[in-house]
Amino acid sequence: MKRVVVTGMGTVNPLGADISAFWTNLINGQPGAGPITRFDASAFRTRIACEVKGFAPELYLDRNEIKRSDLFTQYALYSAAQAIEDAGLASAVIDPFDIGVIWGVGQGGMETFEQEVTQYVKGDNTPRFSPFFVPRLIVNMASGMISMKYGFQGINYTTVSACATSNTALMDAFNYIRWGKAKVMVSGGSEAPITPASVGGFSAMKAMSTRNEEPMAASRPYDKRRDGFVMGEGAGALVLEEYEHALQRGATIYAELAGAAMTADAYHMTAPHPEGIGAAKAMQLALEDAGLQAGDVDYLNPHATSTPIGDIAELQAVQKVFGTNHQLAISATKSMTGHLLGAAGAIEAIIGIQAIRHQLIPPTINLQEPDEQLPANFQIISGQALVKPVQVAMSNAFGFGGHNATVIFKSV
Repeated sequence: MKRVVVTGMGTVNPLGADISAFWTNLINGQPGAGPITRFDASAFRTRIACEVKGFAPELYLDRNEIKRSDLFTQYALYSAAQAIEDAGLASAVIDPFDIGVIWGVGQGGMETFEQEVTQYVKGDNTPRFSPFFVPRLIVNMASGMISMKYGFQGINYTTVSACATSNTALMDAFNYIRWGKAKVMVSGGSEAPITPASVGGFSAMKAMSTRNEEPMAASRPYDKRRDGFVMGEGAGALVLEEYEHALQRGATIYAELAGAAMTADAYHMTAPHPEGIGAAKAMQLALEDAGLQAGDVDYLNPHATSTPIGDIAELQAVQKVFGTNHQLAISATKSMTGHLLGAAGAIEAIIGIQAIRHQLIPPTINLQEPDEQLPANFQIISGQALVKPVQVAMSNAFGFGGHNATVIFKSV
């Protein structure tokens, strides 16, 4: 099978509107959380989130694209534009049928849905829906709009597997290239969930932190006092390319996507299997797919959302895969970015690639009282970034419905 490499990256997220700003804030341990400003959340159980600051879509989107797109699609277009520019695809001579887009979205157009339905419910029951209601709402519009903007006519669809969906998209894109079905794929994920219904729904489940008076300390994976995740938003985009094709056109190669795998817990709608059986299998299969051993992994970016059950269940899985003696470096970056749901995997894939590029592992912040169940043999990078040789980085993403997806990147 063909090798697959990363030749472009882009992002917009709570820590920055491009790769450089994002990485700088991340390695400096900058928290992205604050009071919700998108709507009046004063009556909500959770009133904090990691919002994108100062989003300026006009930098990459034209007026019609902004008008016709929900925020999750705007984030997708914005991050994809950066990645495509970074990869030099705009000036490359490539058959458009050899370039595809596979994107990941967890919820879709929540903002659009709420606005349109609220208008209808508050009215006189006369249908007054925008002609853009459905196109703005549906999740596949993210991949569709990227292809329309750039004329990419290859494989195109959007995956939906809750918070595992970015890794699902990356895995599919990876497979199409190595099977020889595409030369280039734009892949990643986006989410814009900071809306009344979305925040209210997760709050009703008691899945989110209620540390409203100290938002910057609210996301605290592995800490004894963690009480739920902090919602985030944004997008991450990667250009994946067949290795020889990238070499021939002189593209910059950041890392190789070496392996990927998915499994299902088949256990519960929203809770992970307490022993992490499905998650462990996903990691094991990804290692096999990459032709690597557990001891080859230098850095793990875990799913670690700061929930009481989820964090420990994942560590149970990690122990099954990596044993009790492997000094695996782990940092839970959702402590800074918050949980971007469907976009989380893409953001964290970028983090793994950046760790390889810079030989630097970002920290876990807010880890003040480590949970007693935290294995002592793993090296949790806490407080500040760690300079360390990183040749192989693994990233986990898990989602409601029992979806587990793991991707592995390595240096070239």
